[in-house]
Amino acid sequence: MKITAVETHVLGTPWRDLTFVVLHTDEGLTGVGETRMLGHTAALGGYLAEAGPRHVVGHDPFDLEALVQRMKYGDYGRAGEIVMSGIACVEMACWDIVGKALGQPVWRLLGGKVRESIPAYANGWYTVERTPEEFAGAARTVVDRGYRALKFDPFGPGQWQLEPAERRHCVALAAAVREAVGPDVQILIEMHGRFAPSEAIRIAAMLTDAGVDPSWIEEPVPPANLSALTQVAAHTDIPIATGERIHDRVEFREIFENRSVDVIQPDIGHLGGIAETRKLAATAETHYTLIAPHNVGGPVLTAANLHLAACTPNFMIQEHFNDFADEHVKQAAPGCPPVVDGAFALPTAPGLGVELDLNFVAAHPSTGAYFDLFREGWEKREGARP
Repeated sequence: MKITAVETHVLGTPWRDLTFVVLHTDEGLTGVGETRMLGHTAALGGYLAEAGPRHVVGHDPFDLEALVQRMKYGDYGRAGEIVMSGIACVEMACWDIVGKALGQPVWRLLGGKVRESIPAYANGWYTVERTPEEFAGAARTVVDRGYRALKFDPFGPGQWQLEPAERRHCVALAAAVREAVGPDVQILIEMHGRFAPSEAIRIAAMLTDAGVDPSWIEEPVPPANLSALTQVAAHTDIPIATGERIHDRVEFREIFENRSVDVIQPDIGHLGGIAETRKLAATAETHYTLIAPHNVGGPVLTAANLHLAACTPNFMIQEHFNDFADEHVKQAAPGCPPVVDGAFALPTAPGLGVELDLNFVAAHPSTGAYFDLFREGWEKREGARP
């Protein structure tokens, strides 16, 4: 079997573009992969336009390792977010083809299931005014929908250090959510790499004193200086999660060596695909570290995450946006299991188990998605430029 063509399709929303890559083969099978870029969708398309004829067309989709190696190292320059995202889309699509050719869901080809369902947490639900009452009401809606875990960033456009009144306000938002959902729902606090280590430590202490009891604080400091996480970890008992902006599994080595993170959050769509993330998860397991993959994608990327979760022993919980933010994007690729009682069922159809609806994608073109986490009102995900 040989790959004969690489197609790229983009579905737009106000704050995110979803890029789908479709591979065609000489045996009539097709496969689909997906990623979500922030501000670099056109750059990803440009990379794939070059890499498709150079590395992908003519390749056997069963030879996944060789394809990833060629795309990652064959151009010599160090692979960053754009290249690793392009590799991820192609690799995912190859897994889809392989599963279809063998008549098996991808998780069976990765070693088989270690769980019967996949716990999920909701994100994108707090598109409301930043008041305790509004956050509490939105959180109750999440729980009413069956979720037993939710994540949010209460810190507005904050960066480096908050003013005392704003710091108290942010903690009050988190405390209101805890009061609204009760003690048994997991609360995950997103910091989006906003803070200096001392500020992250101070906020973590205030969250503890307020009884928020978060299951983790995520990206408390910017991701480039990984040793800064060690400083935060030494001064809080709250677990720390990070990893969505690390694009090569080799770069997680320092995290494991420093033992500064309790949960890693690689994004399959940015780390080179399913197998690369599975290898990272296995390394994390040797360090007794959990994995909770970052996922801001649509139904194809979500399905890829479910196949990984099904067979990964140290998997913790799966992020999901599409029940609250741009719910219509689920129509782009029917077949992904829904969240029921806080968990996904395992996919059962061959391959990734979804089929891309090109007509639906074409009906929702990109309008130049814009998302600035340091802009007032970003949490409403409206995409409006300043």
